Amino acid sequence: MKHRRITRRRAALAGAGAAALIVAGVTFQNANASETPTAGAPHTLSAVAAGKLASTLGADLGADAAGTYYDAKTEQLVVNVLNETAAKTVQAAGARARVVQNSLTELAGARTTLQKDATLPGTSWATDPRNNKVVVTADRTVSKAAWARLTQVVDGLGGKAELRRSQGTFKPFIAGGDAITGSGGRCSLGFNVVKDGQPYFLTAGHCTQAISSWSDSSGKTIGQNAQSNFPGHDFGLVKYTADVDHPSAVDLYDGSTQAITKAADATVGEKVSRSGSTTHVHSGTVTGLDATVNYSEGTVSGLIQTDVCAEPGDSGGALFDGDSAVGLTSGGSGDCTSGGQTFFQPVTAALSATGAKIG
Repeated sequence: MKHRRITRRRAALAGAGAAALIVAGVTFQNANASETPTAGAPHTLSAVAAGKLASTLGADLGADAAGTYYDAKTEQLVVNVLNETAAKTVQAAGARARVVQNSLTELAGARTTLQKDATLPGTSWATDPRNNKVVVTADRTVSKAAWARLTQVVDGLGGKAELRRSQGTFKPFIAGGDAITGSGGRCSLGFNVVKDGQPYFLTAGHCTQAISSWSDSSGKTIGQNAQSNFPGHDFGLVKYTADVDHPSAVDLYDGSTQAITKAADATVGEKVSRSGSTTHVHSGTVTGLDATVNYSEGTVSGLIQTDVCAEPGDSGGALFDGDSAVGLTSGGSGDCTSGGQTFFQPVTAALSATGAKIG
């Protein structure tokens, strides 16, 4: 694929954007956990290196692993474990250990219970390794009766879950305007990719579900849907049908772009940025993984949860960390004035499902 100098209009197509948010006012607590004294100082790591170490330790620890997150202030990987023996293994590998109460199996069981008994429109849940619980959030559309039902379910899970209220409304967004458009709706391009030697781009599945043919901001048709997945997941693959520049880059909306060379899995605590056609570039932190959101349109699972803001028209846009593609904006609630939370479809999962590659 050629990487040519491009105009600002076309550079915008290399960027991305995001959908929605939740104004949940999240406060992380270290309940049910205690720091274990380390035999040596934990290693200083980048978020990407921490993610790789977390994967290695997860395999080594097996059932004694209870979640990980990245402490951006100290640049250390924090690993939750169930006993002191596992803590020593973590310390020897250069990470920081915390002995916690709830195992990953117990937290997964709590999520299964929530899926069975609490799948209500306007709710979401994600495992939060910082407080070793599944955090359940209900938006403002959840009725008193539904709130009472959620309370009963969460109370039944004991110390494995907690319930919070959001003043926003969970929803995916498509708005009228420019960027990538079709059928009166607007979203944002996520990442340019290659499949079978041909150029495509990724965006949100709730966008490709509603729109099949895409145009750029000038109105020129540039692509046609090739694959769409929503609800369940939230990604869409669009094949380029026009001869336009499609570099592997994200528009930074300051006259420059960030080259994208690879895809990477997110790590809780990782600092990330989002680019979108409505609100341009904003940054924040990954706050949860494998999140489930119950939109009125259906349930989406396996999402990345962050505190990065987004607004209508940002849907489908790029979540990235340096030159690594991380996610596609799915939804949430809030705005970039009051703040909120956003949910992102992991790029690695979208690439695996579509057979595409960053390029």
